[in-house]
Amino acid sequence: MSKEDIKILNYLIMCINEFAKQKSLKNQEAYNYLKEYKGLNFLKECYEAEHTVSLNDAIYDLTEVCKKNGGNLK
Repeated sequence: MSKEDIKILNYLIMCINEFAKQKSLKNQEAYNYLKEYKGLNFLKECYEAEHTVSLNDAIYDLTEVCKKNGGNLK
């Protein structure tokens, strides 16, 4: 695994954990939700931009992406 892949993986883990915390979910539930509603794809595809914003902004963006893909968490 390259250094860049490790950075992205660590960022994904951090976002999943924070999403879980803010939405009162278990980490596994957050992962499943983000996977199902395309949040993880969004983070991977937009990593270059998303990792430059605050964690709260990233969670907001994740929430909006998931909503657009059928998710119902606010």
